[in-house]
Amino acid sequence: MSLIEVENLSKQYGQGESTVHALRQANLAVEAGSFMAVIGPSGSGKSTLLHLLGGVDQPTSGRINVDGQYLEQMTEQELSLYRRRSVGFIFQFYNLVPVLTVEENITLPLMLDGRGPEPDWLKELMERLGLADRRHSLPGQLSGGQQQRAAIARALIHRPSIVLADEPTGNLDSRNSREILMLLKDAVQRLRQTLVLITHDQSIASQADRVVRIEDGRLKEQGA
Repeated sequence: MSLIEVENLSKQYGQGESTVHALRQANLAVEAGSFMAVIGPSGSGKSTLLHLLGGVDQPTSGRINVDGQYLEQMTEQELSLYRRRSVGFIFQFYNLVPVLTVEENITLPLMLDGRGPEPDWLKELMERLGLADRRHSLPGQLSGGQQQRAAIARALIHRPSIVLADEPTGNLDSRNSREILMLLKDAVQRLRQTLVLITHDQSIASQADRVVRIEDGRLKEQGA
């Protein structure tokens, strides 16, 4: 069953001769509970696709159906709720708040939604991600791998149905990259989440259930 359906999706920036076609008539269906990798050269439209799926940006044309809801028809308030409750974002540069502790960073999405964490789930996440003894540390006191683990915990704390990861291992060494990928795959499988991950690393893409390539804003199915 498809959780995400993209129909004739296009996104362009600018006008006239300076127009940039970030996505061109993209069609895509993503199965619930699957892991899809998106690959392609820099500037090909990968991040644009992720931002559109996450409701961060609006398409120029086309439709995005997520679990029966069309994102382009949502109000900004509805999109904000969708981002807070249905989507977990993981970025290459962690985006942790430097003045908040690890635990405060992880629970921030819930706090912004007026909710508190489930103590057992928070404890399990921190233990599984190797952060239990760093809960009161600030991001600047952590290694790069630990900061990315905190970012993953933050993305998973509200149990989203979709996890969108933009080069989550781009700043990590090979050992940390493998560990982060294993943690993501394990969390997604256990929670039956849908993972869409952008990567330049073919070895990481090979771990996905499905690989889609973007070239010049056009989607091309690459297979499993």
